Amino acid sequence: MKRSEYLGWGTYVLDTAFQRAQMAACYVMVNEGEIAIIETGTKDTVPLIFEFLSEHGLETNAIKYVMPTHVHLDHAGGAGLLMQALPHAQLVVHPQGARHMIDPSKLQAGATAVYGEAMFNQTYGDLLPIDPSQILIIEDNQSLKLGNRSLTFLDTPGHARHHYCIYDELSAGFFTGDTFGLAYQELNSPKGPFIFPTTTPVQFDPDALKASIERLLSYQPERMFLTHFGMVLKPQELGARLIKLVDVYVEMALRVKQTIPREQWLEALNKELLGYLMDELAQHQTDLKPSEYSQVIASDVLLNAQGLEVWLSRQ
Repeated sequence: MKRSEYLGWGTYVLDTAFQRAQMAACYVMVNEGEIAIIETGTKDTVPLIFEFLSEHGLETNAIKYVMPTHVHLDHAGGAGLLMQALPHAQLVVHPQGARHMIDPSKLQAGATAVYGEAMFNQTYGDLLPIDPSQILIIEDNQSLKLGNRSLTFLDTPGHARHHYCIYDELSAGFFTGDTFGLAYQELNSPKGPFIFPTTTPVQFDPDALKASIERLLSYQPERMFLTHFGMVLKPQELGARLIKLVDVYVEMALRVKQTIPREQWLEALNKELLGYLMDELAQHQTDLKPSEYSQVIASDVLLNAQGLEVWLSRQ
């Protein structure tokens, strides 16, 4: 398995080594001697980024921007450690995520409560604060220059309220974080990627997510760069599927709410979602055996079920 791959347009995809191979990616963008890192992964990703730069003859002092699309820890857990080693760089962050990068104690406490202290420490370690002087808060529709290429940041709530996506004019593509769903490469087939939305807790908002997807598609992009995982083509087709599946998820959740006792919502949602996606995968004709599908999607299905449960509780 290749740890990194050159995609074109001065852009590389780098596996962050989160949980398993090709689970999560960060991107290294190079233009006219300047570098941007999109997503940081976790603490374990940071040495991989420096190893990649060394292998490709890229200098760390050329890193101008570090750009986590949002502050969920598989995207930004390594930000403090990375910025500590890059005092000259700026962390470009959504207005609602900045305070969590400056003081990550609430992020750490919340994640520790979910995963337990031992698992949190193994996966993420202590989250390091970032000096406010290194923070660049980016507003909706604001652009930055990396070399001579323009990067435009769009506020894209729905998955999280602290989420932006980045439009890159050079590649005519968006770096989408989790807004444009998940498409693991093991699930590719001659029919294309198997893409599905991510509705993780605690800020899932179906109407906002659909509006964000539609906003991305309004740019007529030619490709999307997903954090989970890699570059996909035919965004209009994939976006239409994502919007449809958000509606399917919501209908499923409302049906569970009407028919299942509150204390059983999570179990029922997890079972329903897994069954639905497994049936879809059976029609997708991947190279995997049906028994292997759940190994790829089970953890995301559970997170999606948890997000839907939180959303239901707010209705």
